[in-house]
Amino acid sequence: MSIVRKAEYPHQIADVIKEYLKEGNLDGIVKMFHPECEICMSLDEPAIKGRDGAREVFRDFAAKKAILTNEVTGEKIIGNTALLQGRWKMEDRDGNLLGEGISSEVAKQLEDGSWVYFIDCPFGAPNFEKIPIQ
Repeated sequence: MSIVRKAEYPHQIADVIKEYLKEGNLDGIVKMFHPECEICMSLDEPAIKGRDGAREVFRDFAAKKAILTNEVTGEKIIGNTALLQGRWKMEDRDGNLLGEGISSEVAKQLEDGSWVYFIDCPFGAPNFEKIPIQ
């Protein structure tokens, strides 16, 4: 039986994901994302949406029981919303680099008090849609 983990503070979300990755627990990882989340994997492509999207992003990492190393470098909390910045890298069990980046995230607090990712940009802020100024 897998342990159910929750992030009590926004900066703990990646640490919880790290533990679920060690176990290969894809369902646990997916629960660390808001049901309406968006994951911006590429600066030039549309966001990956929802928990089904999070499942696709993390499927191979969980299967490999990838090792996540992370450092939160900034956190600003206002009410039930937080902005995070961090550095991360992901390696397989043999130490081969699977990915790394400087991330920007928005986290939301759920009704039970735990925190999950709402917007996850593992490679920095995406290009925003241009809105005409009137």
